Amino acid sequence: MKNIIFIILSLFLLSSCEKEIDLDLDDKSGNIVIEGNITNQPGPYIVRITKSVAFTQNNQYPAITDAQVVVSDNTGQTETLQYVGDGKYITTAFTGVTGRTYTLKIQAEGKQYTAQSTMPDVVSFDGLTQDSFTFGSDTTYTLLPVFTDPAVLGNRYLFNFTINNMTKKTFEVFSDNVNNGMVNQRPLFLPNEDNDDDPTDHKVVPGDTVYVEMQSIDHTIFTYYSALLQISEDGGPGGGVTPSNPPSNIDNGALGYFSAHTVQKRSIVIQ
Repeated sequence: MKNIIFIILSLFLLSSCEKEIDLDLDDKSGNIVIEGNITNQPGPYIVRITKSVAFTQNNQYPAITDAQVVVSDNTGQTETLQYVGDGKYITTAFTGVTGRTYTLKIQAEGKQYTAQSTMPDVVSFDGLTQDSFTFGSDTTYTLLPVFTDPAVLGNRYLFNFTINNMTKKTFEVFSDNVNNGMVNQRPLFLPNEDNDDDPTDHKVVPGDTVYVEMQSIDHTIFTYYSALLQISEDGGPGGGVTPSNPPSNIDNGALGYFSAHTVQKRSIVIQ
């Protein structure tokens, strides 16, 4: 049963990728890891800076506490972020706006790291529809995000969802390569098995609430998450980076990503 669902998921993932991505899975322990997000929602926005660990180790990343972190956009808006603990640096007055290109500059441990990301326009997340299919006595539920892709080719989407009050996020990326300008037809497959070794793996049943977030992302972030999903079926514990190294949009050897994206959220109770 699980293998069948994995095959189906793999087909949807492959259809969303533009090309084969070569993954460098060397041990990059000790490298800087940057996770930065700016959205069209009110801030504060967070940039987290840590050090990577070996691929075989637990995801406990040492924090970098004395970096200089600056974000700016192509209209002249700029701000130096404040450190608040746990490797996190936050904005206080910065504003995310669609269509703008954002630059992140970090000075840490004697090196400078730079990244850019352009926030796409909002694509309206109109709702969620539920469906299911059955193999034997097992029922698997799916959710179809309802949105219409714009006519211009090149839109990229990141979806993540959580179940009930659990913190674990499951990720999927879509591109418009095969359905440009059309109403979305690609579902999100919800977990269909419990995992005795991991209580956060929850089989979805009627009565569960599923919270779905839709992001419009740029091409570099689509490439990053496509690679990340090849490494880990659900994008890594807690939805962050893994200790391996998908292709980053941050220069100078940093791991991680810097993403300017739109955010919309919907929820549904499984019937």
